[in-house]
Amino acid sequence: MTDSHRLALVRGAHTAIYVVMSGSVFAILYAGIVGDNRPWLFVALGLVAVEVVVFVGSGMKCPLTAFVVKYGAPPGADTFLPERLTRHTLHVFGPLIVIGVLLLMARWLGVFQ
Repeated sequence: MTDSHRLALVRGAHTAIYVVMSGSVFAILYAGIVGDNRPWLFVALGLVAVEVVVFVGSGMKCPLTAFVVKYGAPPGADTFLPERLTRHTLHVFGPLIVIGVLLLMARWLGVFQ
């Protein structure tokens, strides 16, 4: 397998993970806003918890970025998504996670129904 094939595989996996994690963040936010506690919420919470542990353990950087650089990707090209979309991931999704979790906690504690 060539480096270009490896790069495509890692970028594809990274893109898929990005899409799933984005959906998970928005699912948590949605559940916090409307109070939906179906089983998918707990899957989303688990995925986001794992992602947070991975990011914190990697020094607030995605560990897959090192692989795409190793296989020859230019900076900012670690997924198949436009770099302008992924550039501010932590700054956008971090607060959304916090807001969603706080809303969920408030609902679960009965602050509002």
